[in-house]
Amino acid sequence: MKGWPGEPQMAYDELMAQDAAAAADGAPITQVIFDFGNVLLYWDPEAVMIPRYSQRLVDGFLDNDVSSFYDANDLMDAGASLEEGVAYVREHRGEPWASMMRYYVDNFRDSLTGVVTGARVLIEDLHAAGIGVWGLSNWQQDLYRIAEEGCDLLGMLDGKVVSGQVKMRKPHRDIYEYSLRTFGINAHDTVFIDDKAMNIVGANQAGIRGIRFHDPRNLRACLIAAGVPIAPVQD
Repeated sequence: MKGWPGEPQMAYDELMAQDAAAAADGAPITQVIFDFGNVLLYWDPEAVMIPRYSQRLVDGFLDNDVSSFYDANDLMDAGASLEEGVAYVREHRGEPWASMMRYYVDNFRDSLTGVVTGARVLIEDLHAAGIGVWGLSNWQQDLYRIAEEGCDLLGMLDGKVVSGQVKMRKPHRDIYEYSLRTFGINAHDTVFIDDKAMNIVGANQAGIRGIRFHDPRNLRACLIAAGVPIAPVQD
């Protein structure tokens, strides 16, 4: 199966306030926390692999049931080293997947294919409206440094928590609570934006409303409908 296993069904670009977050339903939003990959920066692991591997091997590599690629990413996101991630694939799946994992981490910068459409202007608009803008992302710490060096967009955030640096990861509740404490903000007036449904579920369990991101226009409309005072898309 391509993609992270265990993703629940969830609508895109709709404000979710389930579990503990239900208490915040309808409250003003003064803080926005963004995930990074495929929310602020496009991340495409297939783009790394194309120069060296056939489509058959790439499809296998991106199938967790075949290669354990996403399991290894989860391990690294939680604080493991790149070497430990490669060793995990070697132990559980052998070759050629371990060699492909080594190639992937060595050429990781090629997976970062640009700034997500609309992200820069949205951050600028939120800042202009007096909204706090933060980052919370699952990322292996060495790979994150590559992303940060190559994208000044991340420097526009008021603060960031990266899973590999703190050795906690989404969707576990502890990293959301750690982020709130680190940023000095409250769950009640915060919304979290991520492309993965499981991470929105985790945010809701920590009392934070969430939006599963897919379309930049629809995201903007969702924030405006929730009372965030930013400019709408003109029609």
